[in-house]
Amino acid sequence: MDSNRDRLCVALDGSDRNWIVSTARELAPYVGWLKLGLEAFTAFGPPVVEEIVAAHGRVFLDIKLHDIPNTVRRAAANCAATGAAMFNVHASGGRAMLEAAVEGANEGASEHRPMVIAVTVLTSLDDRATGELGFGSKPDEIVLRWAQLAREAGLDGVVASAKEASMIRRVCGPDFLIVTPGIRPSWAATGDQRRVMTPADAVAAGADILVIGRPITGTENPSAAAERILEEIKG
Repeated sequence: MDSNRDRLCVALDGSDRNWIVSTARELAPYVGWLKLGLEAFTAFGPPVVEEIVAAHGRVFLDIKLHDIPNTVRRAAANCAATGAAMFNVHASGGRAMLEAAVEGANEGASEHRPMVIAVTVLTSLDDRATGELGFGSKPDEIVLRWAQLAREAGLDGVVASAKEASMIRRVCGPDFLIVTPGIRPSWAATGDQRRVMTPADAVAAGADILVIGRPITGTENPSAAAERILEEIKG
């Protein structure tokens, strides 16, 4: 990452288009990335992605594709066509699906292919939750296995808890992108996240991009909250 600003990605999770666009414009000078997720995408589709790309430049399209390889390839091409700089798929879809996502991203890109990253274990899941889902391993073991699979399939990185960042960095190398949600400043509530870490600790652990939503967007002054987090990262 070129600067601490490039490390910060704000999640614009909502269904109010005016709020999404106005918040994007307010935060553009302070953050390197803006994330649009399922809520915004299912409400407004590709046009809202294109609008934020035009206003800001770098959008992380967080729609977590997970389907048969051919469907994911076509959907990935559509993601690339929006101009998003990065989008994600679920690692649990398997090697063929992951490879198809990269193929689709290449097919749909007008110039440079967007980065394709794989979601490992959601940060809202803990040991008990993964056990209920029938996984025989703990979250960190699943994360590492799926991160290695994503790298072998040609993806650019993964989405994982910052608690697993140092482990992924050690095994997958310095050029493998690690995007970490579940980031909570020391002054913010954890909400529905389970495997969380502070911004400074996440960077120290090896995270490249920190995805932060409510601690910024849920405040009366989002730009001030973003600046406060940037100072925390510097510290």
